[in-house]
Amino acid sequence: MLTISCGGCPQRTVQKKIRIKTDYTYIIYRSEMINTKIKQAVGSALEQLYGLKVDTQTIELQPTKKEFEGDVTLVVFPYVKTAKKKPEDVALQIGEAVKQTVEEVESFNVIKGFLNFLVSDKYWLKFFNDNKNNESYGLRPADADRKPVVIEYSSPNTNKPLHLGHIRNNLLGWSVAQILKANGQNVKMVNLVNDRGIHICKSMVAWQMFSGGETPQTSSMKGDHLVGKYYVLFDKEYKRQIAELTAAGADEETAKQQAPIMKQAQQMLVKWEQGDKEVRQLWETMNGWVYEGFDQTYKRLGIGFDKIYYESQTYKLGKSLVEQGLDKGVFYRRDDASVWCDLTNEGLDEKLLLRKDGTSVYMTQDLGTALLRHEDFNAESLVYVVGNEQIYHFQVLKHILSKLGFEWAENIYHLSYGMVELPNGKMKSREGTVVDADDLMQDMYMQAKEISVQHGKNNDISPEEAEKLYNTIALGALKYFILKVDPSKTMLFDPKESIDFNGNTGPFIQYTYARICSIVRKAEADFNHKVTDSVSMDIELNAKEKEIIKNISAFASVIKEAGKNYSPSIIANYAYNLAKNFNGFYQECSILKQEEATIRHMRVCLAYFTGQVIKTAMMLLGIDVPQRM
Repeated sequence: MLTISCGGCPQRTVQKKIRIKTDYTYIIYRSEMINTKIKQAVGSALEQLYGLKVDTQTIELQPTKKEFEGDVTLVVFPYVKTAKKKPEDVALQIGEAVKQTVEEVESFNVIKGFLNFLVSDKYWLKFFNDNKNNESYGLRPADADRKPVVIEYSSPNTNKPLHLGHIRNNLLGWSVAQILKANGQNVKMVNLVNDRGIHICKSMVAWQMFSGGETPQTSSMKGDHLVGKYYVLFDKEYKRQIAELTAAGADEETAKQQAPIMKQAQQMLVKWEQGDKEVRQLWETMNGWVYEGFDQTYKRLGIGFDKIYYESQTYKLGKSLVEQGLDKGVFYRRDDASVWCDLTNEGLDEKLLLRKDGTSVYMTQDLGTALLRHEDFNAESLVYVVGNEQIYHFQVLKHILSKLGFEWAENIYHLSYGMVELPNGKMKSREGTVVDADDLMQDMYMQAKEISVQHGKNNDISPEEAEKLYNTIALGALKYFILKVDPSKTMLFDPKESIDFNGNTGPFIQYTYARICSIVRKAEADFNHKVTDSVSMDIELNAKEKEIIKNISAFASVIKEAGKNYSPSIIANYAYNLAKNFNGFYQECSILKQEEATIRHMRVCLAYFTGQVIKTAMMLLGIDVPQRM
């Protein structure tokens, strides 16, 4: 028995054998097969006609432009010189040879040096029938024996709550992990919590000075918000003290170093590394508050991890690696007792690894974490999802690990992403001008609720279902708006624009899916329609129908490309284009009112298949799609 459902649409249970793995793989890539067959035929034609031997992998095919008739286009200009003929003549000769060899090619046409092949309707209908009820369509089977790809994302500091920048990091890391899984890779998702260091001590010192014993319980604040409050208070007091010292005659740099509150934080860090009981107890208490807050945020955001690392558990390993580097002569100690690595021969700079007081820096613990992660997973690659301001840091990390003799350092990949900016400027944690992740999600929820009520999206559903719908729309809007942008680009986040039900937004795609589910439900109720029944192979597809099937046929290749580039934006924009194409088809082609039963059945099945692909694509982005909206 195989249960097939359109997300939340009524389930239909049918008798059907599950395909074996070999058949499953064949069916998923049937759309790629036509390109492969055409390439092979082109390669044979080039050799027979012109004596030119080429690797078929180097033959490039592209979708035919909409203004021309065809499905697949070959640009023949690279072969004109060898053929010693006009581009049009070369295209005609290759076209004839391919048409005779590949039965799926119905016809071809030549536009100057562009050879456009028209693939038969029967090919597309065969692909359609083979895949329309496969809920795993487009996804590669997992290879459990393959070495894992370890993806680190989130990496928060325990001195403040998660903010909008963290949201982009988390959504990007989570989505890339799902996309790599969809490509059959063994993926492990990890988080490195920055739970120690001078920034943590700043919050602790400020809490001692100003809190009066305040706790999350006494203040009714989330723990991460409470600790972040004191991080901001530290900065305010620090600036006040600097101003006071400079007014007394000190230069600004001296004032920064001599400010009493900064000296207290530095002394606290030394005590922490020495294991001072009182400092450690306060640290554990305040970090505990933060972890409870983080967990609530992660849960609402819908992300998680396979393993969590803590810098407090890895920095010692990093320090031991520094000692090994000193023994090997890879690092050197300056007169003030600080330890450095000279990377000037590599075109970089000198890098501090231990301060003069013996405390570690970010690089120190990153060395330890990388080694521990390699030992834990023996990974195929270590992917770090970190903002582009840390590009230099990861160049240094790889070089230092290589100098220490770790060959696997070459497997480190920095998935760099641009910053998130707001209409009113950049965010600054120390100044308390960040957009808090919790506040943003709640604000998105309220906007989704207001717009849904205005549009009547909550009609005929219970209050509980309505609340779930508002949250689904809000998170869909937030996630899609962020993930549709190429990771390398700095982006401007506009909450109002993101929640629009029209245009390139999450709610637009969600509404398209809900519309599809409604069509399938009505077809089942009015015509006893079963999407599991085969579609007639004798149907002549119109342009809109064929466009959608072709779009769907590219899904596996889209997933592959997104995985290759670590880019959820490829999936996001594919989902939008598919939804847009479907809505154009819906407006121009009657579905439920189509009198011809075979055509009506095909169109309902096409709607269902489109919905399944939209659902899978959005799942790879971490976005839920509602059955009613």
